[in-house]
Amino acid sequence: MSRLEAALVLADGEVFEGWAIGHTLTDGVAAGEVVFNTALSGYQEIITDASYAGQIISFTYPHIGNYGCNRTDEESSKPRCRGVIVRDLARRSSNWRATEDLEDFLTRHEISGLTGIDTRRLTKHIRSEGAIPGAFGTANESVLLAAARADGGTDNKDLATEVSTKEPYTVGASDSSLFVVAYDYGIKASIVDQLVKAGCLVEVVPASTSASDVLAREPDGVFLSNGPGDPAAVVGAAANVGALLGEIPVFGICLGHQIMSRALGADTFKLAFGHHGGNHPVRNLSTGGVEITSQNHNYAVRADSLPSGSVVSHVNLNDGDIEGIKSAERRCFSVQYHPEAGPGPHDARYLFEEFTNLMRVG
Repeated sequence: MSRLEAALVLADGEVFEGWAIGHTLTDGVAAGEVVFNTALSGYQEIITDASYAGQIISFTYPHIGNYGCNRTDEESSKPRCRGVIVRDLARRSSNWRATEDLEDFLTRHEISGLTGIDTRRLTKHIRSEGAIPGAFGTANESVLLAAARADGGTDNKDLATEVSTKEPYTVGASDSSLFVVAYDYGIKASIVDQLVKAGCLVEVVPASTSASDVLAREPDGVFLSNGPGDPAAVVGAAANVGALLGEIPVFGICLGHQIMSRALGADTFKLAFGHHGGNHPVRNLSTGGVEITSQNHNYAVRADSLPSGSVVSHVNLNDGDIEGIKSAERRCFSVQYHPEAGPGPHDARYLFEEFTNLMRVG
């Protein structure tokens, strides 16, 4: 297949050459914050995870696309990422579940990307310099550099409200034993699926839904979803969650964990290059056990800002960052990683049962 030459230019001037894939850019430029993901598989779930809004995903695993794509593995209605970078894009897929090749999937969703990039060099650069805005496409390097420097990354941007549902919707059996209201900050389909499998009827509501509207629904518990961007920038989120804490059981994942932490009075900060992958070791401080987890976030909770009554429940064994907190008094808990594991290991799926147990006693 004949491809157009293209390049990725980072805001600091680093250039990576390759070939264009996927959707053809009308102006030859796509820009966003460049991050790398270390997962070996699950590329379709990763690309359709709304937590990547505003970002360009670079896969560290060199060979991507070999088993194709299918509608079942989509985590949202469409990808929200700005683009995809791979070392070697498979020319054709081979899997009984595949209904289209990865490049056809990208083209259908109007997502552009690059192949042939030295993703090892790119990863090492991001690890050294931190997550950084970049721009890629067929435009010349000066145009790409200007676009990268103009992007600004994800800081101070309320991306969660952008990707959230505009209207409430319900998933699960009407005769389920528990009713959960789930804030959609960019919620993944596999999270809703795990809540339903745990015996919950789930009503997914917009990120801007007030605490009074949630309580008026008389749920057994409230779930705070994953999502993209800066937790401090999500308008009204911490205030709404703060009004729910102590009133009803609350469980948060990823961005939901950060928002719950801020509602409790803690601060958040941006990590140098984030945690993105399916193989991050986390210690459960209650059991002493180690869980291998799926992660996708660029922000974390500042340990020295946790208020009294909030307890750290999990820590990251790579860098010591907080991976979970809980408050018995406020009947809430949250984790930074993804226990639904879409994709990833299933070590932490017990947390959905812990949420249902909390709702039943509380």
